[in-house]
Amino acid sequence: MAARILHRLRHALAGEAGREEPAGGGEAEDCPESSELEDDTEGLSTRLSGTLSFTSHEDEEEEEEEGDGASEELEEPPQAPGAAAGTEDGEWVSVAERPGGSLLTRQLQELWRRSRGSLAPQRLLFEVTSASVVSERSSKYVLYTIYLIRSGQFDKAPATIARRYSDFEQLNRRLRCRFSCDMASIAFPRKRLRRNFTAETIAKRSRAFEQFLSHLHSIDEIRRSPEFLEFFFLPDLQAAQRLTCTGMYREALATWANAYRLQDRLGVCSSGRFLLTLAGLAVCHQELDQLSEAHGCCEQALQLLEAQGSHPLLGPFLQAHVHLAWKVGKDKRRSEARLQDLREAGLALQQQPSLKECLIKEPLE
Repeated sequence: MAARILHRLRHALAGEAGREEPAGGGEAEDCPESSELEDDTEGLSTRLSGTLSFTSHEDEEEEEEEGDGASEELEEPPQAPGAAAGTEDGEWVSVAERPGGSLLTRQLQELWRRSRGSLAPQRLLFEVTSASVVSERSSKYVLYTIYLIRSGQFDKAPATIARRYSDFEQLNRRLRCRFSCDMASIAFPRKRLRRNFTAETIAKRSRAFEQFLSHLHSIDEIRRSPEFLEFFFLPDLQAAQRLTCTGMYREALATWANAYRLQDRLGVCSSGRFLLTLAGLAVCHQELDQLSEAHGCCEQALQLLEAQGSHPLLGPFLQAHVHLAWKVGKDKRRSEARLQDLREAGLALQQQPSLKECLIKEPLE
C-alpha cells in the first residue's frame, strides 16, 4: 500500500515538473543545480585560495603555524582531474591546466634546501656606506666610511674604517713595491686636479675603492701581508692606545672593540696585535668596573697562549686572570698552576709589568 502511494506521488510530481518546464526551462538547462555549485565553489575557495610559492624551509614552518586555514589547505586530499585547485590572477585554474605543478614546486624547494649546504665559502665584502667632505685649517678632503661584512652572516656590531684618498694611495704604492706582479692587473682610481668634491666623483671613487679592496683581498699573499692588514686596524690600535694612556677608558674601549672586530673579519685572531687588543679590552673593562667582561678577555688570551711556552704577555695575563677570577668568583686554579710553573722555570714574576703597563709601553708603528 505504501509503495503504491509513493509511486503515485512520484508520477504527480513528474507531471507538474513537465508542465512548468516551458516557463523557465532555459535557465534551468543552462545552469543545473546552480546553488549547489556556488556552495561548492565557496568551499573550494576557502580551502584552496592560496597559490603555490617558492619558499625556504623557515618560510614553510611559519606558514604551518599561521592558523587553521593553512592547516586545512595542507591536509586537503588531492582533487580529481579538472577540479578547481586555486586562483591565479583572479581566475580559477584547474589541476589539469597545471600538470605536476605541486610536484615541481616541491622538487625546487628540496633542491634549494640541498644547495644551502654546499654554498661557496664566506667572502669578505667591503662596502662604502658614506662619504663626507672634511675641511681643516689648510686642507680639504673626502673621508670614506667602509664596512667590512662577512657574506652570509649578520653582524650585530659592524667593523668599520674611515679612510681618505691619500690612505688608499699609500696602500696602493706600498703593495706595488712589494707585489709588482700581482698588482699589475689591479686598477686604482687616478688622482684628479679638479672636481674632486663633486657627487659624481665621490660616487665613482666609492665603487672603485670597494673593487680595489675586494681584488686585494682575493689574492692570498696580499691578504696576509702586514701592509694590507695594518691598513685596516693599525690606526685604531694607535688611537686606542693613546686614549688608554690619557685615561679616557670609555672612548678607548669602543676603539679597542672595533679593532677586535676588524682583526676578526680579516682572520688574524692569533697574532701579537690581537693579543694586544685583548689586553686593551681587559684593561678598559677593568677600569670601568666591568669585571666579568675583563675576565672573559683574559681567558680568551690565555687560550691563544696555551700552546706557547713563553710570551711577554703570558705572565701579565695570568696575574690579571687570577685577580679577576677571585673578584668574580671564577675558578683560578689553572692560572695559579701555570704561574707556579713560570716561577719554577726562573721567571721573576715580581718584576713583571702589569697588563696596563705592557699596553702603554708597546710600540705601535
